Amino acid sequence: MEQKLQNLPIGIQNFESLRNDGYLYIDKTGIMHQLVSTGRYYFLSRPRRFGKSMLISTLRAYFEGKKELFKGLAIEQLDTEWVKYPILHLDLNTQKYDGLDSLNERLEKSIREWEEQYDCIAKYDSFGLRFEYVIQRAFEKTGQRVVILVDEYDKPMLQAIGREDLQNEYRATLKGFYGALKSMDAYIKFAMLTGVTKFGKVSVFSDLNNLDDISMNKKYYNICGITEEELQQALRPYVERLAEEQELTVEEAYAQLKKQYDGYHFTYNVPGLYNPFSVLKALNNMDFGSYWFETGTPSYLVELLKKHNYDLERMSHEEVTADVLNSVDIASTNPIPVIFQSGYLTIKEYDKEFKLYKLGFPNSEVEEGFVNYLMPFYTPIKNSSTGFEITNFVKEIRRGEIDAFMNRLKSFFADTPYELVKELENHYQNVLFILCRLAGFHVKAEYHTSAGRIDMTMETSDFCYVFEFKFEGSAEEALQQIKDKHYTQPFEASGKKIICIGANFKHELRNIERYVVE
Repeated sequence: MEQKLQNLPIGIQNFESLRNDGYLYIDKTGIMHQLVSTGRYYFLSRPRRFGKSMLISTLRAYFEGKKELFKGLAIEQLDTEWVKYPILHLDLNTQKYDGLDSLNERLEKSIREWEEQYDCIAKYDSFGLRFEYVIQRAFEKTGQRVVILVDEYDKPMLQAIGREDLQNEYRATLKGFYGALKSMDAYIKFAMLTGVTKFGKVSVFSDLNNLDDISMNKKYYNICGITEEELQQALRPYVERLAEEQELTVEEAYAQLKKQYDGYHFTYNVPGLYNPFSVLKALNNMDFGSYWFETGTPSYLVELLKKHNYDLERMSHEEVTADVLNSVDIASTNPIPVIFQSGYLTIKEYDKEFKLYKLGFPNSEVEEGFVNYLMPFYTPIKNSSTGFEITNFVKEIRRGEIDAFMNRLKSFFADTPYELVKELENHYQNVLFILCRLAGFHVKAEYHTSAGRIDMTMETSDFCYVFEFKFEGSAEEALQQIKDKHYTQPFEASGKKIICIGANFKHELRNIERYVVE
């Protein structure tokens, strides 16, 4: 008789509910025990849907002394004292922050509930002083020091990106509020704050030098996310079920899961991590999909890229220092820290000599999803028709229908906004990057830029295309450059038909003027 598998915890973020209702739990309590037994104040940055809320919920159950929930888990053998501590849990993920009052309302609601719970007589007006008094009263009433858990501390700051006045207000409010973590140290047993980003410099944490940021700490690299070992062991029956449904071998199913959902590295020289939300959805639905993107991509990411005229081609090989990765400065012109911390880029390599991190997309789900998401922001092609347009473009490339796909290429540049005139070259490069990446999921495509030139190649089973684009030059000059610089050389031994296309962009047209083919 086939063994019935436990239900997978899709969308469940409460540890107690998960355990009581018999859902599968991937045991993280061993590493959690190391966390609680070796320090007191922690901060962890991880992308959305990466298990931060479940970690906070598990910590809460542990500090509430609910030993029965941990039966059979690693921590059961590691801990002998199950003391119940007073817990102040603040979840900032549940509200939309779009005005000065929205954060105040969220804090007011939580503090008032704590004040009622611990019989606090109203003595202060500011959130910071009220928070301090609640901590003191919780200790006095229970005789135990207080545990403070904050989930998505940065949600208000993130939603206010691009609105400096609102960010300044939020930062001032949160800075005063979180200041209690330092001033009330004698009354605090443990504190854990999680979020997507680390706001630096004049941040909400600038005075909290007692917070241990474990975001890039190798000891805790796998405290959230799914490891290869966990996928091979705890989740193997589900992978076998997926393989059967998709008519794949188990090895093929593992390879596809790795390609689509693995590859997150939050520090260097550690194994990659799988996105837990996407993996669990794929195993539950028994199908490979872009599940992370179905939950929504924040528009502020694209606004940052466009605001700073970021060259998208740099994204897949950006090199930065640890200082850049570790801090988001709201006044910065570099969007990369936010993109990295949001999970769209990850660490690919580390240069120890120069202390540089090379970044790239973690996996195909993120790369394809993000590039698809960018499309309507940079081109007139809207979300509903993106797949259809790319499908036709790829089919025309495969069939060698040059006029058809060049006319379609022109449509990608059509309606270039007038305000982009000063940055036209950067805009064209970004559109080409998006197009080439999207086409590259169906045909072999490469895109390189150096010294102001653009070189794009696409290879199918029958053709090799070499494109050169000139800005304010002529199509003939572009074609001649292909010849002079021997761009076709890598393809000459392929036996395929090589097609060279030179095209020029005209400033007044804000589009391709003409192209020549050889």
